[in-house]
Amino acid sequence: MKYDLQGKKFARLTVLGRADKVSSNGNIYWLCRCVCGKMIEADSYRLRTGNVKSCGCLRKEKAAQTIRKNAATAEQIGNSNAFKDRNGNPVQAVNIGARNTSGVIGVSFDHPSQKWVARMMHKGDLVLNATFLDFEEAVEARRRVEHKYLKNLSRTN
Repeated sequence: MKYDLQGKKFARLTVLGRADKVSSNGNIYWLCRCVCGKMIEADSYRLRTGNVKSCGCLRKEKAAQTIRKNAATAEQIGNSNAFKDRNGNPVQAVNIGARNTSGVIGVSFDHPSQKWVARMMHKGDLVLNATFLDFEEAVEARRRVEHKYLKNLSRTN
């Protein structure tokens, strides 16, 4: 074996032994324990080059730190109404995002299937996830679900 990584530490990961799989390019996978206790499998190249440093807990911690450093966001932590409009609707459901190219919230074009997709989340649940050949059908489906789940919707798009 070219690289025996058993017992070695890579950032937050300790290699426990070889896993039972090999990547498509021939890299060996290793079973690792993160300092948080979670077990993961990582390929030897990603371990040795530092491309994988934890089970994902490091990314979560860094994201939380970044959010807390943003004064506007930190000010709203704990405020359950912070991301709602004056009617109590989630802002992402009523404000069109900068990356939106369809012009309608929750409606996008899926290039692989060549269909329009209408989606909507409500209280953490996906209440609409449907595809349509026609843009107008997708918009109508989104509007019906908005009417069912959102309160006093007063936007025009």
